Amino acid sequence: MTKKSVKDLDLKGKKVLVRADFNVPMKDGEITNDNRIEAALPTLEYIIEQGGKVIVFSHLGRIKTEEDKEKNTLRPVSVRLGELLGKDVKFVPETRGEELETAIDALEEGDVLMFENTRFEDLDGKKESGNDEELGKYWASLGDVFVNDAFGTAHRAHASNVGIASNVESAAGFLVQKEIDFIGGAVDNPERPFVAILGGAKVSDKIGVIENLLKVADKVLIGGGMAYTFFKSQGKEIGTSLLEEDKVELAGSLLEKAGDKLVLPVDTVVAPEFDNDADFSVVEGNIPADQMGLDVGPKTIELFAKELEGAKTVVWNGPMGVFEMSNYAKGTESLSKILADLEGAITIVGGGDSATAVQQLGYEDDFSHISTGGGASLEYLEGKELPGIAAISDK
Repeated sequence: MTKKSVKDLDLKGKKVLVRADFNVPMKDGEITNDNRIEAALPTLEYIIEQGGKVIVFSHLGRIKTEEDKEKNTLRPVSVRLGELLGKDVKFVPETRGEELETAIDALEEGDVLMFENTRFEDLDGKKESGNDEELGKYWASLGDVFVNDAFGTAHRAHASNVGIASNVESAAGFLVQKEIDFIGGAVDNPERPFVAILGGAKVSDKIGVIENLLKVADKVLIGGGMAYTFFKSQGKEIGTSLLEEDKVELAGSLLEKAGDKLVLPVDTVVAPEFDNDADFSVVEGNIPADQMGLDVGPKTIELFAKELEGAKTVVWNGPMGVFEMSNYAKGTESLSKILADLEGAITIVGGGDSATAVQQLGYEDDFSHISTGGGASLEYLEGKELPGIAAISDK
């Protein structure tokens, strides 16, 4: 079903509620990375240009105690947003009530107001994250239309996404639209050959994704810590590598089902301990009893590069090794470079650690799309319906 986009709404003179994802990293009240605020600018600037009155809000962190409120206020975010937009952003330190309603009524066309962290409502019986019906209705009553531009929470039904969208005309912002187009497009109607690359530590996190991608992808390449559970299912020795004992049988049945569609590493960078300064080496086949696998080896990268030749759609989720340590980052770095240089392909990074790696390595602009949601993009790749997107008005 095609969802309405912000461009389908008449915004002039309207009070436009915008659910953004401003869940930014903070330290001592300072924002340490404002990527998410920058990512929201195109949608907000479009609404301002169209003469809408912007009422923007987000969650920030988890709120379990009164003390959490102090360190998770959105006030610093409103200041940074104002700097980036080059205009004043009025901040209202409330999530409901007369002060907020009066401030909204006073807005002129093109004005921007931000209200307080939606999760402040969680202190009183998890009203935000439990999608309290009254709260959703109340927030919806503050505006004329609703734009959801927070993909990072789209896999959760909260009052600030599903609750509002159930009560007022709604549309996807540019960020959410891009996720629907790229990740949704890759799963529903990919240009082929379609190659999926999955890494990260655990098979258990990615079972649904592997099963769904084996149905839709032409090849699924496996790296990261979860590869060792697959090795174990083949009867290989894995030394002291990461292992999910209770998933060995499942890994074996996935391999059996997949045939040559599922491609495993052929060599491994190993070390005696989880330490960047440990003596590391590359082994093929069995991993010695006193060693653990910490990255894919150079022959695996060659093999993966070959599998990726001529691919038209590539989705990558999860690093190939312990990329936070320089000696075990080569697999992830090499893969980033191969994908960045891939010509004529749609390349998608599914949020989380692989997105961080690509950004740190400076390849951000060489990918077609870097997802803004870790958990949300994984559930999308599983073929699940995301409540936050399902609730948006249909065209």
